[in-house]
Amino acid sequence: VEFLYCDLASMKSIRQFVQRFRAKNYPLHVLVNNAGVMLVPERKTEDGFEEHFGLNYLGHFLLTNLLLDMLKQSGTHSHNARIITVSSATHYVGKLHLNDLQSRCSYSPHGAYAQSKLALVLFTYQLQHLLTANGSHVTANVVDPGVVNTELYKHVFWVVKVVKWMTAWLFFKTPEEGASTTIYAAVSPEMEGAGGCYLYNEERTKSADVAYDEELQRRLWTESCKMVGISDEASRLP
Repeated sequence: VEFLYCDLASMKSIRQFVQRFRAKNYPLHVLVNNAGVMLVPERKTEDGFEEHFGLNYLGHFLLTNLLLDMLKQSGTHSHNARIITVSSATHYVGKLHLNDLQSRCSYSPHGAYAQSKLALVLFTYQLQHLLTANGSHVTANVVDPGVVNTELYKHVFWVVKVVKWMTAWLFFKTPEEGASTTIYAAVSPEMEGAGGCYLYNEERTKSADVAYDEELQRRLWTESCKMVGISDEASRLP
């Protein structure tokens, strides 16, 4: 196991990380996008993005795109490289505000978190479309880990914290149980060559209806490229 520092809330840190990783000349077979914050008070990343959207979504969007050529080089016809992005059931109630992705008009911690998780699902589906169109040996899937007992809940109201403390053993998954579907997506032979799937409890299931809106997927992708300063590959496809 080798550790390289990367702050997903910093575009500069992401780019530095990619440079350091490239210098090692390793193949890249699996990328798991799993960083996140939840229900944080209104605040911005160093790049000026609303924190949920900037860290949970844009950080992973940039990281994935900067590593995409390495993933394509590492995947083969019989063993595709795999991208796994961790979303949440919260995406089902999320709304994507294309005219206000930074939640400047009205900020709600719940709304901003849900929007970031919906964005990850839309991103995964559009990414798989691009990978398929290019004939790449890379698959992209999105995972819902379920309700897991982690420090992610430190910003919820104190009453919720008390209830969580009392009931976690009964209703919450352990971190090991929460990781199982991500691991399944990363290594299971059953997922070889399968992309554009939403996985929960190691099974393919249906995501929110809005996540299948291809026009919304394209518009979010184009806007995301502008935000992080990369070229829009999707614009070159029919």
